[in-house]
Amino acid sequence: MDESSIKDGVLTVPRSAASSAAQMLPDGLVAADVDGLVTSVNRRAEQILDMPADELLGRDIRVVLPLETRNGESWWALTDPWGGLRIRTGHREKLLQLPDGSELLVTARYLRAGRAGPLGAILLALRDAEARRRAEQDHAALISTIAHELRSPLTGVKGFSSTLLRRWDQFSEEQRLTMLEAIDADADRLTRLITDLLDVSRIDTGRLRIHEVPVSTRVVFNRHVERAVAAGHEDVEFSVDVAPGAEEVYADPDRLDQVVANLVENALRHGRGRVALSAEPTDGSTGQGVTISIRDDGEGIPAEQRRAVFSRFWHGPSGSGTGLGLYIVRGVVEAHGGQVDVDDAIEGGAVVRAFFPGEPV
Repeated sequence: MDESSIKDGVLTVPRSAASSAAQMLPDGLVAADVDGLVTSVNRRAEQILDMPADELLGRDIRVVLPLETRNGESWWALTDPWGGLRIRTGHREKLLQLPDGSELLVTARYLRAGRAGPLGAILLALRDAEARRRAEQDHAALISTIAHELRSPLTGVKGFSSTLLRRWDQFSEEQRLTMLEAIDADADRLTRLITDLLDVSRIDTGRLRIHEVPVSTRVVFNRHVERAVAAGHEDVEFSVDVAPGAEEVYADPDRLDQVVANLVENALRHGRGRVALSAEPTDGSTGQGVTISIRDDGEGIPAEQRRAVFSRFWHGPSGSGTGLGLYIVRGVVEAHGGQVDVDDAIEGGAVVRAFFPGEPV
């Protein structure tokens, strides 16, 4: 049996132990000898390459792993561990591909006998590029969303301001005021979008800061009803119900305002016009607190989609909006130590509930 030993002050690890350790790695590992023949493959490499070790061991690594650059050039011809510079000890992680188009993140290590010595072995660490591809798709979707959402208000601001500058004297005072109000509304929309994007960044990086104080739930509800009415909705479309014991919620005032604003906007967008705002004391998993509920009278959300509604870019049947509102709601509520869920409303439609603990996080 191989045993560890110490020679000249250096610990020698037996090959069997090194092989077992390689199997524990989260990344794929492929080793080849001085001739380029594969000598070792861990299980993760088998999964990534979708090939059993028996089909890899003993074969030329350049044949079983014909790595190419994004331009279709042979990576092995470019790096040439055998005939290239002897001072080269490997390469940092690089996105490469196989002839079938599948992408891999590859890190290379060349083991040499001494500094600038002859090549002794090659180690390749492999990572599936799927996670990176998903991240790139998310970034592309975010850029597309930003461009789409910015274009409309910017077009309005540019159009009205240019018209006023060129033809100011041709408009009545009432017409000028209407245009200026449109510019002001579009500027507010841009501000909200930029704020949402900044909050998404803070949520993703865990840098969302909250400062909790007791806040009147009824005051918050009434403020948002007044805003909706000022935007053109009828007062009779809204109902406010604050149960005894839920008159105050312990939360960051600005963030609570943001949560209610997003939920009311979402209810108006996906419902038929009627929105119910309510608060009630709740015994949550972390103790007592207050649950804020916003209910619409729309078609509701199918059960299979409810896990996705709080993810980025979920738009629902209407397909409108940035798709960031409910994602921000979840991030803000969880930053308070609470949780948020969506369910069918008893009267029809959907209801979103946000639980805020009674004690600060």
